[in-house]
Amino acid sequence: MPVHAPDLTLVIDIGKSHARLLLFDARGTVLEQHARANASVDSAMGYPALDVHGLERWMQASLRGSENARRCGHVIACTHGAALVALDGAGADAGLAWEPLDYEYAALDGAAAQDFAAGNDFGETLSPELPAGLNAARQLWWMENTHPAAWRRTRCLVPYAQYWAWRLSGVACSEVSSLGCHTHLWNPHTGDFSRLARARGWAQRFAPLRSAWEVLGPVRADVAAPWGLPAAARVHVGVHDSNACLARYLPGALDGAAQAEQTPLPALTLVSSGTWTVLMAPGAPASALVAGQDMLANVDVTGRLTPTARFMGGREFAHLLDGACADAAGPQDLRALVAERLHAYPAFAAQGGPFAGRAGCVLWQDRPLPAPLADALSARQRAALAALYCAQMSCWLIHALWGARSAAQHTVIVEGPLAHNRNYLLALQALLPGARCHASVDAVEGTARGAWCLVQRAHARHARHARHARHARHAARLEPVAPVPLPGIADYHRHWLRQLQECTSSKV
Repeated sequence: MPVHAPDLTLVIDIGKSHARLLLFDARGTVLEQHARANASVDSAMGYPALDVHGLERWMQASLRGSENARRCGHVIACTHGAALVALDGAGADAGLAWEPLDYEYAALDGAAAQDFAAGNDFGETLSPELPAGLNAARQLWWMENTHPAAWRRTRCLVPYAQYWAWRLSGVACSEVSSLGCHTHLWNPHTGDFSRLARARGWAQRFAPLRSAWEVLGPVRADVAAPWGLPAAARVHVGVHDSNACLARYLPGALDGAAQAEQTPLPALTLVSSGTWTVLMAPGAPASALVAGQDMLANVDVTGRLTPTARFMGGREFAHLLDGACADAAGPQDLRALVAERLHAYPAFAAQGGPFAGRAGCVLWQDRPLPAPLADALSARQRAALAALYCAQMSCWLIHALWGARSAAQHTVIVEGPLAHNRNYLLALQALLPGARCHASVDAVEGTARGAWCLVQRAHARHARHARHARHARHAARLEPVAPVPLPGIADYHRHWLRQLQECTSSKV
């Protein structure tokens, strides 16, 4: 059997609904990948928890039988935000102080948690009040006040991506893109913990800050064999998933913080799609952020404030599909939908977005359709409606982020599942006629690709002519969206905007 040098990179990509393992070679080709559904589990303490034990068993089983895993030289995790893990110590021999909370746990939105909301200053944190545990600080407050014995076991806090880094390396650390993800814990203006985090004593419990691309050390000896990894594999800090995707498109972001601070930001909106559709607008004015519209500041991998807006696009898309195939419709179905004045009004997910709390409705010529949608509309109509609805929501958020800036000055890049939905792309370009819309045609989603790029950034740090080599390797594969006529789309969207305030109670 040939012996290979440890030349591959393992990316652990954990989203809210799905988890993936991808093994990349040095050119960025995926040699092997594994996937599984991801859902919360019941914890021993009675609350829904992140399935860290199930995920670890799956990772071990997937990698132990893989010849490619034995060639792994680097490991990095990218995970969804609003997730923290509490350890009962800071070293390799520590364990969980309590199982990490699922941010969708409804009890986190109770009356006592609402009282806690007064402790956050949006002007300082640019982190709005969100449902359930989407503000990670609320998870800490709830645990401290409802499970004091478990809280007393808490010696060290780490964001979710850094939990996996600790599990593999034994080194505990924190990272800014996860801490700055609508947690209430971070002040993006100063690049430090918020007053709330300090006043509650939480800041002191977090592991030391490290950069996403940094190497923490090799895989710990007691982990290498069960995971099927070589002992020489080096573990990187890890990153918040949407910010991994963003890093590829920011001038200087893969060159390190000093270079990034000197590099002007483009007029760019990145649409990162998945369970959440997250619109990140580096360079947009922070003054445009409106807390009540689920607008917030993320923090990129170099620590820069990134105006952001989002909605639960994946969940809403699936609701409107109501069992139809996402690719069932073509441009002709979009045109018919516009001509027939078939509209979907938000919201169709319980959490997040500028219209959270409203009951979504579907109107045909301003008359509500009965439920279920599958009985009222064909599969082609539902697929076209889901795509157009998400395009309209994206357009609304782009204008909200950039304020008076003309759409003609925008470059819009779409990543994730929506980048492969032709109707969404055609509708978005038609709704932003002056913008330059592009779709990522990379076979690998931007979260995992971005995480791999961060590892390459660490590789190239000391390489000769590294800057030029990095730019060649990290070049994104983008395809411009060719405009296709959609007669009446402007009037259709204007009508949608006018009716938004009126459609608040009808349900699909």
